[in-house]
Amino acid sequence: MLISPAYAQAAGGAGGGIEAFLPLILIFVVFYFLMIRPQQKRAKEHKKMLEALRRGDNVLTSGGILGKVTKVDSDTEVSVEIAKDVVVKVRREMIASVIDKTEPVAGDDAKATEEKTEEAGGLKKLFGGKKD
Repeated sequence: MLISPAYAQAAGGAGGGIEAFLPLILIFVVFYFLMIRPQQKRAKEHKKMLEALRRGDNVLTSGGILGKVTKVDSDTEVSVEIAKDVVVKVRREMIASVIDKTEPVAGDDAKATEEKTEEAGGLKKLFGGKKD
């Protein structure tokens, strides 16, 4: 025999169960609190900012273009005026930040409601319905 039995038995097996995974679990926890959680928070704030976007807000696009929102076309697009009489359509996701937020005008909502009721009244007249 060239290999002694004591020397062959010295090779131990792998370590215990949870102790082997403890460093990996610790690294994942550190990554979660230092990278993943702050990124999710930032994305949530950006989504909230995009939902609150309205006409008159000065915005900065991700391409570096400054402009004023002239119209919110849909859930995915807004019209932005970048120069006098130059209006471009921009995807909402491409708006990086709102620079100046406009305050809602109290009479603006009442005026829009009044216009809708006038339109409805005109349709009622057209189709023979009673006007309220």
